[in-house]
Amino acid sequence: MTTPSRRQAGEDAEVIVVGAGPAGSTAATYLARAGLDVLLLEKSSFPREKVCGDGLTPRGVKQLIDLGVDTREEAGWLHNKGLRVVGGGITMELDWPDLASFPPYGVVRPRQDFDEMLANTAKAAGARLHELTTVTGAVTDERTGRIVGVKAKVGPEKTEVTYRAPLVLACDGVSARLALSMGIDKRPDRPMGVAVRRYYASPRTKDDYLESHLELWDRSDPANPQLLPGYGWIFGMGDGSVNVGLGILSTSKAYGTTDYRALLRSWLDGTPEEWGFREENATSKIGGAALPMGFNRKPHYSNGLLLVGDAGGMVNPFNGEGIGYAMESARIAAETVVQALARPAGLSREHALAGYPARIEQSLGSYYRLGNIFSKLIGNPTIMRTATKYGMPRKTLMKLVLKLLAGLYDPKDGDSFDRIITAATKLAPSA
Repeated sequence: MTTPSRRQAGEDAEVIVVGAGPAGSTAATYLARAGLDVLLLEKSSFPREKVCGDGLTPRGVKQLIDLGVDTREEAGWLHNKGLRVVGGGITMELDWPDLASFPPYGVVRPRQDFDEMLANTAKAAGARLHELTTVTGAVTDERTGRIVGVKAKVGPEKTEVTYRAPLVLACDGVSARLALSMGIDKRPDRPMGVAVRRYYASPRTKDDYLESHLELWDRSDPANPQLLPGYGWIFGMGDGSVNVGLGILSTSKAYGTTDYRALLRSWLDGTPEEWGFREENATSKIGGAALPMGFNRKPHYSNGLLLVGDAGGMVNPFNGEGIGYAMESARIAAETVVQALARPAGLSREHALAGYPARIEQSLGSYYRLGNIFSKLIGNPTIMRTATKYGMPRKTLMKLVLKLLAGLYDPKDGDSFDRIITAATKLAPSA
């Protein structure tokens, strides 16, 4: 017996997913596995490069495992067992916590390989991937204002094409072109970040820990070391190279007025020569990207459009991690759409779709509100230096900080630290 299609006349799919990054490919995989006809539109072609730290905390690894991805080292994933924090003259290694909710390891994998693997997972599930398809805006119903499809330019010739579907997932990243075309602007009261990174051939390529530098020192002139704004990372890739980068929050006075590439060079010129972070060992250009944080674009659902991942400002304001939260929101979006399309169009379906922002809020809302407060505090260099000076020597406190910053806590049945974090999120003011 053949199941009849739910596509209406003139529709190209039951769901259109715009963008085949971690959010889009994850959503498309879940939707296709549920039996929906999914069109996945990607502006570039694979393999493609993305500016990222290439590291996932256990929270992100959980999303990969949920998707059915083999995250063993034998499958090409470089595992790490925690975070090495450097600041205030102290270096401290903190293992990932042992939790019921998340695995006890993080992973590193280049985005060029990672994104293609997720896109292939979506294709294997039955999603139809169209590469070199740049979505330029929404097609809306003139009477209701509801999205009914998207306009796109396809291939090298930029041929203008329209694709139609009753529901669209905007997974198009920080540019959020689709949301903007529907009049959904970003909120200026939410933090933004900017990150720059570069790859170097380095003996530090294999490391059991992700490394985070809370202070960036320019020691190129030993007689006059300078403290630079932002925080840095050093993630060994395991293949002879290291991903090194830095990030700055919009709450810092240096945001938007700084040459970030020069800042990265200044920091790395002050690192030990033997680490290899010098121009002659660079294996890539310096790349930069904006990080939309703390739900800086809302509503997450409106008129048939769901904002997922970076398009909905879902980067963690505590630590700048985006991949895990993009995949988490994609899973929730897909589950919501599957339930909605099982209902007739109209009020019942809209009721189901309203469950998406409600579930996102329930999952991350209070935690992100706390993160927005945190980002404002550490944007003040005096507060940041004081916190580093007095917090770093206290390992027990730093274990709590690690759980908070990485979102690694069990809201139910956790330890005393988990209960502290859960209580703190409940006290965060609503916004």
